[in-house]
Amino acid sequence: MSSPILFVIASLIWGSTFYAITLQLGEVAPAVSVVYRFGLAAATLFLLCALKGQKLLLGWKVQRWMMLQGFFTFGLSYVCTYNSEQYLVSALVAVLFSLMVFWNPIFNRLAFGQRITWRVWAAGAVAVFGTVLLFFHSIQQAWTDILAGGQGHFLLGLVLALVATLASSAGNVVVIKVREHSGNVMLTMAWSMLWGTMMVALFALLTGQHFSMPHGLPYWGGLLYPSLFGSVIAFHCYFTLIARIGSQKAVYIGVVTPVISVLLSMQLENFRPGASEWLGMVLCLASVAWALRTPAAPSVQPTALKKAA
Repeated sequence: MSSPILFVIASLIWGSTFYAITLQLGEVAPAVSVVYRFGLAAATLFLLCALKGQKLLLGWKVQRWMMLQGFFTFGLSYVCTYNSEQYLVSALVAVLFSLMVFWNPIFNRLAFGQRITWRVWAAGAVAVFGTVLLFFHSIQQAWTDILAGGQGHFLLGLVLALVATLASSAGNVVVIKVREHSGNVMLTMAWSMLWGTMMVALFALLTGQHFSMPHGLPYWGGLLYPSLFGSVIAFHCYFTLIARIGSQKAVYIGVVTPVISVLLSMQLENFRPGASEWLGMVLCLASVAWALRTPAAPSVQPTALKKAA
């Protein structure tokens, strides 16, 4: 499958999964929903690998990196994302993930010494500015609420969503290390999701969160769609793109998805963006178009990774 098609598939799926997460909130603790989601996704991936006749066990050299990927990508990032959507409209959480176009080059610079071009800085700056426009009025209102004695739940959600973007970018760096040891995207995803699921389950148990089984159809729909489409299909497309074009290009999926998420929120969550919000979305899309037209950064080769390890 071509890279543009992979890009479109991942963007469309992830643009809708942010709303699907809201269907899982309320009846079940956020961390428990994360366990259900990635536990189901990991089981599905292991089953697909087994049906293909693949050997499911992998050595410790790659397992240690998959543990780290599981912690960042499928643990910390999604626990923060699910909790943030208790306080923020799903579209705004999706928009914050556009900041990954800025975090990813920085993480790659720190981990592998990749040069950050002025165009990457400029495109990231435009995306960040667009994000600020999208959040300006909401932050202003939240700050006024805090000064009036309110609890500032919006700002808590904002901080949690920001941590989620940083964790996802850190996970993207680890993906490159995983690919150095194994080129089996589906199997390494399965193991990473399993590690992340076990870590979040332990966190939920230690914090006294109850593992309840919901009864409503909306919850199960909100669980199955992110698990099978958002976690299995979209992540497979995304990690394949990272291997082909690098994380600095693939991460721009995170700038396209908010636009899809905003349109869904307008229909399903009564979200009504104003002029500044629309301008922010236009700037985010413009940064994507510009970044995708620029030459890709040199790929990190396994030999370079070994020197960086």
